[in-house]
Amino acid sequence: MDAADTAPARRLYATIWRWHFYAGLFAAPFLLILSITGAIYLFNDELNDLIYPELRFASSAAPSQPLSRLIGSAQARYPGSVITRIDLPTEPGRSAQLFVNPPDGEPLRVFVDPANATVLGSFVYPKTLVGFADIAHGSLFLGDVGDAIVEVASCWAVVLVVTGLYLWWPRGRERIGGVLVPRLGAKGRKFWRDLHKVTGLYAAALILLLLLTGLPWATVWGDQFFRPIVNSLGWAYAPGDRHNGGSVSRLPATPISEAEGAPWTVQQAPHPQSRVPAVAAGHEEHAGHLHMQPQAAFAPGIDVDTAARVLAENGFDGAYRLSLPQGPLGTYSAYTYPAQPQGQRNIHIDRYSGAVIHQAGFGDYGPAAKLIELGTAIHLGNYFGLLNQIVMLLTCIAITLLVVTGLVMWWRRRPAGGLGAPRTLAPLTLRAVALITITMAMLFPLAGASLVVVLVLDRLFKPGASRQAA
Repeated sequence: MDAADTAPARRLYATIWRWHFYAGLFAAPFLLILSITGAIYLFNDELNDLIYPELRFASSAAPSQPLSRLIGSAQARYPGSVITRIDLPTEPGRSAQLFVNPPDGEPLRVFVDPANATVLGSFVYPKTLVGFADIAHGSLFLGDVGDAIVEVASCWAVVLVVTGLYLWWPRGRERIGGVLVPRLGAKGRKFWRDLHKVTGLYAAALILLLLLTGLPWATVWGDQFFRPIVNSLGWAYAPGDRHNGGSVSRLPATPISEAEGAPWTVQQAPHPQSRVPAVAAGHEEHAGHLHMQPQAAFAPGIDVDTAARVLAENGFDGAYRLSLPQGPLGTYSAYTYPAQPQGQRNIHIDRYSGAVIHQAGFGDYGPAAKLIELGTAIHLGNYFGLLNQIVMLLTCIAITLLVVTGLVMWWRRRPAGGLGAPRTLAPLTLRAVALITITMAMLFPLAGASLVVVLVLDRLFKPGASRQAA
């Protein structure tokens, strides 16, 4: 007798299928959103070049004007605006991108021709195709609540992949058809099941890669769970590495418009602060108010062109992103974000003295941070160029296909007016439930909390008659 035909094996199979069903039913709509928006963002540069060529390309590949002229042009076009960041061209013939907060209205991304400091135009990032996909992919446009929903869906998607592989595993009766290749000549539910199973088989590893490399960016799992652990172990970004003076303190969270595109390790690493000069010494006891003081109340410090010269002296002579000082304790903070993270560097310059108060590179990151940066580069389709983009695109297509085929199978088998959930042949023991819940909570806290809700609902709303397994 085949092992799959024994009563314990049948009970286990039915139980796992039930978990797979509920995880899929919950995660399906969110995975569909993530796969479509992720596929769009994979080609963010290409799409923006196609949609906004008049903004993305400069009139010539001539050397750039001083940064102060680029900033001055943007401020002249948008009077009263505050410039928070400037992204230098990634290659000759491209425009510089300035992050502009106007006195009224939404934050803008303003494009300036570096060769002649001409303002080419602007857009509101969330209202662009790429911006919409980016924000929907991370938070569904619901802020931290949406971020938490995406996180829970991603964690349950991990459960989907693991249980799906178990359900796929051949049990002695199957042949190559329906196991390694779909039987395209099959009809009805068998066709959809084959397509679902075989797609899941070949895409499973890449789907897990996407899920696990995306979770460190989540607000709860990444910022409140994973990051504190790796920081305490010294596996992330060591705040004391290569300091040359200045104080270090965690600044308030950076707005999305400014943090866009920053490496994971840099975004929430402790940032050094500028030393307030003697002219403001009388205010030092009110350090808590310094971020609210008018900038004119303090010494003017160095200008952006001087900061650019300091950056050039320290090897920042190509494309980099420069955040301008915000508040009296702010610094000129620049970082490079190449396709391969081994070239990442970041540096902080005192806004008053022009001294380099902190700098670090990929080699200074801890092992966890290095792994996250490498995973992120692959997740975004950057590391291996076009091949990387194509592989990740195929993974997104596979996720979409899995969602569609799974929903079709469910819809075809569900009874009229019913959910159509498979019934376990025997309930899980209390010990097994506790073990699963504790394990889930330890690995994915939000998913663990959602599991408790699922178990309660499952207890309250039991399915009807037993149905045949998939």
